[in-house]
Amino acid sequence: MKLRTLFLAAFAVVSFCKTASAVTYPLPTDGSRLVGQNQVVVVPEGNKEPLEYFAAQYQLGLSNLMEANPGVDPYLPKGGTVLNIPQQLILPDTPHEGIVINSAEMRLYYYPKDSGTVIVLPIGIGQLGKDTPINWVTKVERKKAGPTWTPTAKMHAEYRAAGEPLPAVVPAGPDNPMGLYALYIGRLYAIHGTNANFGIGLRVSHGCVRLRNDDIKFLFDNVPVGTRVQFIDEPVKASTEPDGSRYIEVHNPLSTSEAQIENNEVVPISLTQSLRQVTDEAGVDQNILGQAIESRSGMPVRLN
Repeated sequence: MKLRTLFLAAFAVVSFCKTASAVTYPLPTDGSRLVGQNQVVVVPEGNKEPLEYFAAQYQLGLSNLMEANPGVDPYLPKGGTVLNIPQQLILPDTPHEGIVINSAEMRLYYYPKDSGTVIVLPIGIGQLGKDTPINWVTKVERKKAGPTWTPTAKMHAEYRAAGEPLPAVVPAGPDNPMGLYALYIGRLYAIHGTNANFGIGLRVSHGCVRLRNDDIKFLFDNVPVGTRVQFIDEPVKASTEPDGSRYIEVHNPLSTSEAQIENNEVVPISLTQSLRQVTDEAGVDQNILGQAIESRSGMPVRLN
């Protein structure tokens, strides 16, 4: 199912705490990068809700559920369908500091200072050609409740062409596409809310990072100005755990051309040298590795 089409249409005991506004994982103290535990749930009979509804219930983006449940109808999952809830993950190989945004997996990691925890939230990111930054370290410059939106000249032209002219400034309020809260990063980007009930886990923005409203309010209330923000684009994460077990977590890489999107092409995956330090180790089952790369479930797979 093409992401463009989706955009237009638009508990078991586990080792983390789920609240209305955040999923918090204790950070391992033994050097492990594997946290959380997957779940399965059954879609109720007579279901009338889209897959986005279930994604929101479990603090996931739509892409996270689609990767973990290939073939499930994103518009109306059939009653009785068993859904994998991918809440186990490998932490990115970055400093455990501030905010880390991994565009490829559509997740934001927030490491509150001296808390020994990481809070993981699903995000929407920039469309092709309006991409969210990658390989960038910056900081939260300021925060604003009730942000206004000032479209650029390019945005005005785009919306006029679609027959939806924009005002010079979109005032604060529930109709503002930036939602009710914003954290401004660098000069041109923001982490903000939304006025829509879809788009989390999709490429829908003009480059900013979009969150559900409860999630951006949580960040607005808890993230100090000056907090470090790191952007990465890593569809594959791998870890050698303290007990010698080796895991890989594979997501679909972001499309890099209109042709890939239009033709629903599978974007190729290449393993970096740091990943191969895990996957080339003795004892790794190369068949399992190949299956993990092919299935791209977004869930950690043990390789040995």
